[in-house]
Amino acid sequence: MVRDGLHYALALTLGGGLISWMGAPALGIPLFLLAAFCLYFFRDPERLIPAGPVAVSPADGKVVAVRKQGPTDTRISIFLNVFDVHVNRAPIGGVVADVQYRRGRFLVASNEAASEHNEQNTVTIAGEGTRVVFKQIAGLIARRIVFVKKPGDLVAAGERVGLIKFGSRVDVFLGLEWQVLVREGDRVMGGSSVLARRCDVAGGQETDAASATPDRLERAWAS
Repeated sequence: MVRDGLHYALALTLGGGLISWMGAPALGIPLFLLAAFCLYFFRDPERLIPAGPVAVSPADGKVVAVRKQGPTDTRISIFLNVFDVHVNRAPIGGVVADVQYRRGRFLVASNEAASEHNEQNTVTIAGEGTRVVFKQIAGLIARRIVFVKKPGDLVAAGERVGLIKFGSRVDVFLGLEWQVLVREGDRVMGGSSVLARRCDVAGGQETDAASATPDRLERAWAS
């Protein structure tokens, strides 16, 4: 359970209790139901993280687009509805190379234009000769993007790195070294669903984020 969910649920429960105590029990019921929904929305289940040279999904949701983005990248867009787990996870292990937050609009997150125009947080992770970029994108209802890491931090594949509150979208950008394994319409789970596999790593070599250092990762990328 994400701590924010407990705060929201407690506030709504207290509000519902106060209204009921003041003599209008029926008016407190909607607040009790909203409190229960917050507990459900902010759930944070454990996930089995797959091993190997793979990129895992940073979020639960539905793949709404798999598109070429420029001459070298492929963009995978994942739409999260209000019933999906909204905790975000690192797609690969490595070092957080860059974090860029940008204000914007709040279009419906399933809309293709949301990738460019909505409020978003763009994160670059570098590890073992590759860089993967993913965007946390706010949606129609979402008004807060949370990212708990900073540039220079080491992350493991599938590690929790933040969340987007109340409906959103995540875009993942993969280079030519990745073979995309998902298609539009697929349902994915954050941390456990494989989006792509490295096609330039022989013998099943794995990224070991736990033993990585920023210098080592930058040398690997430069090579």
